Amino acid sequence: MRTIGAENMGDAVSNCLHTDMVTLREDQTAAEALAKLRQMDTTDRIFYLYVLDKNERLIGVIPVRRLLGSEPSTTLKSVMISPVISVPLSSSLLEACEVLLNHRFLALPVLDADNKLHGVIDLNQFTDEVLTHAQKQMDSAFQLIGVHVALGRRVSSWRSFRDRFPWLLCNMASGVTCAFIASPFELLLSEWVLLAMFITVVLALGESVSMQSMTITLQSLMGGQTDWKQILASVRKEFTTSALLGMGCGGLIGLTAWIWRGLYLVALAIGGSICLSIIIACLLGVVIPTTIHKLRIDPKVAAGPIVLASADIATLLFYFNISQWLLA
Repeated sequence: MRTIGAENMGDAVSNCLHTDMVTLREDQTAAEALAKLRQMDTTDRIFYLYVLDKNERLIGVIPVRRLLGSEPSTTLKSVMISPVISVPLSSSLLEACEVLLNHRFLALPVLDADNKLHGVIDLNQFTDEVLTHAQKQMDSAFQLIGVHVALGRRVSSWRSFRDRFPWLLCNMASGVTCAFIASPFELLLSEWVLLAMFITVVLALGESVSMQSMTITLQSLMGGQTDWKQILASVRKEFTTSALLGMGCGGLIGLTAWIWRGLYLVALAIGGSICLSIIIACLLGVVIPTTIHKLRIDPKVAAGPIVLASADIATLLFYFNISQWLLA
């Protein structure tokens, strides 16, 4: 069975399949399945049994442990798990590894377009280096929103609460701040209701762009890009990218608002504020994690809530003030 290293992760999963798996019919019994399992020479590597229909299509899977706990006369149809989580034959090894880790499987069936089983990829085919790196990448996705996944698996609920609650305070503080920011503009919103309708769109775009920018920045920081020359280069690049994103998103949303209600000044206010807020959100996504990294705090955990809170506040400030300036 081929060992899969980091250099192979882009290869097709079909290159590393093994076919020493147990396939059965749904009308067979647990006793028949156990008898077939005993005939296999590699029972130490068989974690699941695969159930096929009369057309050789995979319709269910049975963990060996579940089979051992079943009555001998029980049909496989009644104990199999269906539908089956699998990967297509065209998948890469990286995609297969992610599915294995996400679902905590020991093995994964690989199917063709007709749902026919071509083979199995095992978790233990991947090297420890690959699995460790993949797990870290998955954990980072949660850490961006203020959750340290490794801690969550080991500590008590109270400790988990203490670790996570301070970062949620950032979101609560930003929400209250946004409410205070909106308060002086009640009259503006009552006169121009269309502005209120697009607040969620404006906030969502600012948050999305800030998270994208922050993710790219964190990847750079983990890769060792921490000197000021490289940081300034990242800021310049993000500024150019954010300007293009801002013009694209702002223009499209502004055009939508104008076509919908025919209020060109309101549409201009919405589009212009989106453009500027996206630029600021992108820059926040670079500056905040970089600053936190320089302070020797884990930016993966701290940056997410702070960037989101800052992006919300900056977005609303631009949105209301530009609208006030254009429509007053």
